[in-house]
Amino acid sequence: MANQRAQIVMSPDEVEEFLLQQRSATVATLGPQGRPHLVGMWYAVHDGHVWIETKLKSQKVVNLRRDPTMSFLVEAGHTYDQLRGVALEGTGAVIEDPEVVWDVCVNVFERYNAPYTEELRPFVELMAKNRVVVRLDAVRTRSWDHRKLGMAPMDLGGSTAAFLDR
Repeated sequence: MANQRAQIVMSPDEVEEFLLQQRSATVATLGPQGRPHLVGMWYAVHDGHVWIETKLKSQKVVNLRRDPTMSFLVEAGHTYDQLRGVALEGTGAVIEDPEVVWDVCVNVFERYNAPYTEELRPFVELMAKNRVVVRLDAVRTRSWDHRKLGMAPMDLGGSTAAFLDR
């Protein structure tokens, strides 16, 4: 039997496509006692990096200014045969440059709302006010796509199934 881990790894193109298609991520930074600080975030894929926009004084920014260690996780799939995910590990660079903040905020706005137009400028301006962006400089990428295992489709079951949008 071939190494199952090697069989389910996504190619770089598959990783990029997956990140472009998904909506929510879990971002981890290290808190003051060295414990992971986890938050759910929307994100942008921009200039070959994953980015988040956040408040200037958010806990994750405070954490990154102290220790830039950061990780990022996106997962999809409700049954084992459909599980997919990408985990990135690296350093988070806090960027305050207004032009970069604007570009990332437009990217996030378009991913989750609508194509940007000048009529929508006030919404993006509000979004960018008192914000910074964080660029994840990844040094490690882990990925998995259980669909590559060729398993028979599994029925959605368990106590949480009734709460899922299908």
